[in-house]
Amino acid sequence: MTPRTKKILVNQSVAILCDGNNIERSIHEITKKTNTMLNFDTLIPKLLSNRGLNRLIYFREGVNISSKFAERLHERYYGSVVPCHKSADIPLSIKATQLASKVDTIIIMSGDSDYVELVRHLKAEGVRVEIAAVKETTAKILIEEADYFHPIDKVDWFSYTPTKTTKK
Repeated sequence: MTPRTKKILVNQSVAILCDGNNIERSIHEITKKTNTMLNFDTLIPKLLSNRGLNRLIYFREGVNISSKFAERLHERYYGSVVPCHKSADIPLSIKATQLASKVDTIIIMSGDSDYVELVRHLKAEGVRVEIAAVKETTAKILIEEADYFHPIDKVDWFSYTPTKTTKK
């Protein structure tokens, strides 16, 4: 193998921070269904692209967070779900800033233009910042500011049938 064809392995530590409400609203807007969820089992490996996962944190406003979902994220990715009092913007931004010295890349799963200043700050700190979101609902300026954009589309979500609960 000549030096020109030798593959260089890059060992990067990646944190994935998801604004759950933003991504869920985006998917629901595209599908016109509220029973559609991200398929983390296909999406996370695609986002990582053979890089190491340091953290996966799913920020979600509201109290209706499925305990099964939280358990699944923890079991598969040692991920966690963080309930937010209002929007995820501030808690996600604080966590991203805390992680900036601990990881090489932060992937923000959101199309919200509120994250533009966070992206600029993280890049100034030497962190590679990638955005993963539904392109049709993502702010153009956020895509432009990021080092890389991962479009989330129909191969990255699934529809489910809500289970009915019976009253006793």
